[in-house]
Amino acid sequence: MWAIEFEKVSKSFGAHRVLVDLGLQVKPGEKVALIGPSGSGKTTVLRLAMTLAKPTAGDIRVFGESIVFDAAGKPLSNAQEAKIRRRCGMVFQQFNLFPHLTVLQNLILAPTTVLRQSREQAEKSALEYLRMVGLESKVNAYPAQLSGGQQQRIAIARALILKPEILLLDEITSALDPELAGEVLDVVRGIAHETKVSLLIVTHEMRFAREISDRIAVFDAGRIIEQGPPDKIFSNPESERTRAFLRSVLDH
Repeated sequence: MWAIEFEKVSKSFGAHRVLVDLGLQVKPGEKVALIGPSGSGKTTVLRLAMTLAKPTAGDIRVFGESIVFDAAGKPLSNAQEAKIRRRCGMVFQQFNLFPHLTVLQNLILAPTTVLRQSREQAEKSALEYLRMVGLESKVNAYPAQLSGGQQQRIAIARALILKPEILLLDEITSALDPELAGEVLDVVRGIAHETKVSLLIVTHEMRFAREISDRIAVFDAGRIIEQGPPDKIFSNPESERTRAFLRSVLDH
């Protein structure tokens, strides 16, 4: 069974087709990077997986269960969506921390409201994940007191505290300078190497994508034009469009 599967998924905004008949499968524990030019549909894939947007056509399944339709073929209710969504966690380009809450309060909000955990249980988990991202000392700090890299690491901990089976990462270093980006990427490396969480990663960090991924999927104009092991994609791509894209980003 696939951790997540996109079957003939299309997404349009008016006349603009963002995704066209997408077929993509991710195994449990697999790390897949989505690369390609801006506007090629990569972030839309993550938003669909998180039920933040709905496909125009096709189906998406998380561990065999549709996140689009119920057993009768009808659209899912909000409650059904929320139940399935808990199996996925997402970290966005922007950190989206609540500025009026401390780091600890940001982390325990979802466990206490969504999972109905006790405050004591949620705080214990929060400290564990803060240790994982190297920020246990910032437990009582407010987001404005943290660097961008620290805020993004808190955002990763906040996603992980719900114990997702699939983690969706959307250009999580794009708002950071190189030094702070390195801190965040080190955390993701740890997650990739030390957990069984499936990762679906949208990134322009080509060296990172090559190092961390089991598979690379190259997007262009809403389609996957090529996919395969990182060494093959970066060293011997089949598509001229892939070669042109890699030349442009690696030269830059």
